[in-house]
Amino acid sequence: MPFLELFDETLDINSTENYELSVQVSRDNLSFCILDTLRNKFVLLRSYEPEENSQLGADKIADFINKDDFLIRHYKKVTIVIPSHKSTLVPGPLFEDYKAVEYFTFNHVLSDSEKIMTSKIPDPDICIIYSLPTGFVDVINHSFPGRSIIHQFLPVFRYINYNRRSLGGNSIHIDIERDYIYVIIFDQNALRFCNTFQFRTLSDIQYYIIYVLKKLNISHDETVYFSGIAIKQEEIRRAFSNYLTNVRFALPSGDFTFSYVLSERELNRFLILFSAAGCG
Repeated sequence: MPFLELFDETLDINSTENYELSVQVSRDNLSFCILDTLRNKFVLLRSYEPEENSQLGADKIADFINKDDFLIRHYKKVTIVIPSHKSTLVPGPLFEDYKAVEYFTFNHVLSDSEKIMTSKIPDPDICIIYSLPTGFVDVINHSFPGRSIIHQFLPVFRYINYNRRSLGGNSIHIDIERDYIYVIIFDQNALRFCNTFQFRTLSDIQYYIIYVLKKLNISHDETVYFSGIAIKQEEIRRAFSNYLTNVRFALPSGDFTFSYVLSERELNRFLILFSAAGCG
């Protein structure tokens, strides 16, 4: 079982009441990071992943949580972030709670083993409707009762909004997960595009990105930012060297710092997780 652990020497398991915990839960990954709120510094990153060509079930997620010395502690704040490619965005003024299933099933099939969840984004005013396996919901509610659960778009939009005003053009963000990508594009004033695409090969990723940029008349020399748990930076550079002039790899930014043990590679792969601090 692939495992990653990076921690600062100031990390103190007996001081978690002064820490904020962000946890990312999906079939592909259980990861978490800890923000020391006294120093405003991220001091731990830990990640569990399934064996190759397999996924995590609810029982395995529960087992990881129950056996992890940090996940069973009490924290100043806990945020649970959920990556899910089955999602629908609805403008805030048009959203009505009782229609959540109707909105969702307009674009996706809802199975009997899934539960509808919602997250609200303040800027722009949007509601995200997404599905999560019922077993995962039960594990989260049991392990982190009363905690905030948010969709992955919320920390990504927060990250983009923190940076986009200074870019001077379009803000183009691509996140690569195990079998899907999402493309989010803002101009200086508003959200222009947001969609998810499932893929099998790197050629699929090339096709979707180049197609979207062409349809939106976005120049090949605008900066495109990449992130994601499945990202391989050298492959991305080679794949887009003939199509995109400015490929960058997004790093979390905000009113916090990072321990020296966290390299740019981990910060880029776990952008969603680190950006979840302060959400919810």
